[in-house]
Amino acid sequence: MPKSPNIFSRIWAAFIFLTRLPFWRLYLPPKEAYTSVVEHWPLVGWLTAAISAAALYFIAPYNILIAVLAAIVIRILVTGALHEDGLADFFDGFGGGGKDRERILSIMKDSHIGTFGVLGLICYILLLGASLFCIASVSPEFAALTVLMADPFSKMLAAQTVMAMPYARKEEESKARNIYRRARFPQYILLLLEGLIPLGLYIWLTEPDTTQVLILVLVPALLCTLLNLFIYKRIKGYTGDCNGAIFLLTELSVYITATFLI
Repeated sequence: MPKSPNIFSRIWAAFIFLTRLPFWRLYLPPKEAYTSVVEHWPLVGWLTAAISAAALYFIAPYNILIAVLAAIVIRILVTGALHEDGLADFFDGFGGGGKDRERILSIMKDSHIGTFGVLGLICYILLLGASLFCIASVSPEFAALTVLMADPFSKMLAAQTVMAMPYARKEEESKARNIYRRARFPQYILLLLEGLIPLGLYIWLTEPDTTQVLILVLVPALLCTLLNLFIYKRIKGYTGDCNGAIFLLTELSVYITATFLI
């Protein structure tokens, strides 16, 4: 029986798989390590959030609009638009596939983008930019702290999809590039810590009242749950595109909610 990859290999695989930064030049983990990348998705979020937060913090004092655009573009470049590609496929599949499970899966697998995907990405970018602009208008520090919290926290929520339902393309599972495993209890606790520590730091540093904290946590959690139920009802499982879409939409809900709590 092959030896299970150690935690360093699993974390390193997550950074390789979920970003376009050349971590692989330093160390190439075994293939088995890539099945656990979702367990460390929020930890990758610490990096992507830090880069976006830095853009907001250092550029917003001079020009808020440029800072917001830089924060969005930089993360897209760092991740290789991995999640945005999933969001476009999600909108195309569920928008154009109706209630036909096989058609939804077929459309999401198609590399071409359709009308629903284009419109979905445009609406997403506009809402994301507008909400970040409102948050950055309060102060660059507040905007940076919000991003540092929202990215890992939303990735932690989105990772629940893998834990809650099976992979949708069962007939292709043996041929798929990477099928995520469900985390065992110790790994699941680590997943929660990776997502909740930034939330705790945000609460400590910004000192919101209890009601604001509850709203800021419950809104994205509820949206994530509803998206999971919707996806399971339509295709009886998840795909990688679904994971990316759930993350981006959940994160967007954090920013929109924050604008109403300012």
